[in-house]
Amino acid sequence: MTANDLLELFVGEIGLPRREFLFDISFWEARRILRGYRNRYRDMWSAIRWHAYRIMGAIPYTDLEKAGIRRPTDLIKFPWDNDNMPEVEMPSEEDTEEILEILRQEKEKNKLHTKT
Repeated sequence: MTANDLLELFVGEIGLPRREFLFDISFWEARRILRGYRNRYRDMWSAIRWHAYRIMGAIPYTDLEKAGIRRPTDLIKFPWDNDNMPEVEMPSEEDTEEILEILRQEKEKNKLHTKT
């Protein structure tokens, strides 16, 4: 994951203010924010899947067993259904250095703007 990917994810998708992403959060905080964002709608989607399964079972002349649907997870699988769900991908050392360089450039740019 590159620095640009992280900026796009945190600022564009999550909605974290750009300045906060660049200057105020540490990498361990970024990891927790990303994990929380990815789990944000987990309970809602699991409940929707369960309701869809129950509604399908209540429809007359519908045989879920014949369709191979014995439980809600047979209807649709989510990444969190797997017990071996991978950890949130963290940036490599090269990516970290790239991010730090961007931060240094932003800091220098801000110093120039405040002096004028």
